[in-house]
Amino acid sequence: MRPAFHLAIPVNDLSVARTFYGNVLGLSEGRKSDHWIDWDFYGHQLVTHVVPSGSTPAGTSEVDNHDVPIPHFGLLLGLDEFNELAQRLRAAGIEFVVEPYLRFPGTSAEQWTMFFKDPVGNSLEFKSFSDESQVFAA
Repeated sequence: MRPAFHLAIPVNDLSVARTFYGNVLGLSEGRKSDHWIDWDFYGHQLVTHVVPSGSTPAGTSEVDNHDVPIPHFGLLLGLDEFNELAQRLRAAGIEFVVEPYLRFPGTSAEQWTMFFKDPVGNSLEFKSFSDESQVFAA
């Protein structure tokens, strides 16, 4: 078993977090209290903690002529999972910061990517590499 990461992020309303992370992203709830919820983030532990002010983005960085929100987090998915998630996000009316698109087509780094935000402003990126062995290639 490989290590799993733990990430805690701010939200300002657990009910809204439950709708987004549970219903839209389809994550399973774990332990919870009145102030936080553990989520099974594809085998990793994502925790939404109530912080009245919510999320405060630091800024953006230009990547492929897109203003990519910083910080952001997400996962590398298989292409079918990536496309299924993109369809689920569209069906839920989630606005993309960067619409799903193919980067580096025809190269060893070929990958699909998309950026969107949760209701509080936490930025997420999901990717799908055509060849997963190239994720860390130089």
